Amino acid sequence: MRLRLSVPWLGRVSAALLTSLVVVLPAAAQDAPTTSTPVGAAREDPPPSQAPPSDPAAGQTAPADQKQPDRADDGEDGISAVQPDFTVVNERTTLALPKFGSAFRVTHRFTRPLDEGDFGSLAEDFFGFDGGAQIGLEYRFGIWTGAQVGIYRTSDRTIQLFGQYNVLRQGTRSPVGVAALLAVDGTNNFRDDYSPTVGAIVSRTVGQWLALYAEPAWVGDTNAFDPPGQDDSTVVLGLSSRVRVRPTVYGVLEVVPRLGGHSPGDPAIAFGIEKRAGGHLFQINFSNTIGTTVSETLRGGGASTEHWYIGFNISRKFY
Repeated sequence: MRLRLSVPWLGRVSAALLTSLVVVLPAAAQDAPTTSTPVGAAREDPPPSQAPPSDPAAGQTAPADQKQPDRADDGEDGISAVQPDFTVVNERTTLALPKFGSAFRVTHRFTRPLDEGDFGSLAEDFFGFDGGAQIGLEYRFGIWTGAQVGIYRTSDRTIQLFGQYNVLRQGTRSPVGVAALLAVDGTNNFRDDYSPTVGAIVSRTVGQWLALYAEPAWVGDTNAFDPPGQDDSTVVLGLSSRVRVRPTVYGVLEVVPRLGGHSPGDPAIAFGIEKRAGGHLFQINFSNTIGTTVSETLRGGGASTEHWYIGFNISRKFY
């Protein structure tokens, strides 16, 4: 700032100081921008428009003027505090993959029923961990923002190919997020019993602590025995939720009732608890089925409320 002294410089330090205090400071206060802090006043936080955006995934809450409902609600950029993963337990979410982003997931379902035998025999089998397991490996890739494709294979040689596209984002123009889903399963390493799936995923988030999902779908070739005159497809409605109980800890619940068509056994039910650590998510779950794809569950897949199984999911994002 250019200082204009009202008295000539006489070489006397005291006169210069006095002149600066009397003339310069009032002029500086008058010429300074309105956002400047007056001398002697307490320093205030920067205006909301200049404050750095918060990181929803880190559990921080942005100022009121800086909240971004679209990002926080449906995770269009792949980051969301209330939607930390692309699945709940088996059901899908509307979390989007950014362009050229990818994610990897491992599913593990122990085949030893938790309610079979007495507590002593269960403890001897280390609560099912000593038994066999059905394992699945999944990889998904974002071909552009909001569109993703993937492949998932389980240890019973079922391969699933799938694609998902976010049609609507929750925000000021829509109260919900909506994604379209196409998938096809094939048994025996995609050689037999092809089972297509056509459906949608509807999500609604509440603040930074609750996400609700509905996944209506039509699934073909769900009757493994395929006898003449019987239904060979199923209409299902997956219902699931995720509750954020701590900044990086969540509780999950899902149930998949059958609305029509082939309907063996009881609806698949699963619940669990999970922990987010950066790009990783670790989940322990309990379910009445060892099936992890829609067709596996609808063909039986251990789905029966007579037995419960323990399992886990581990996922990792790469973006």
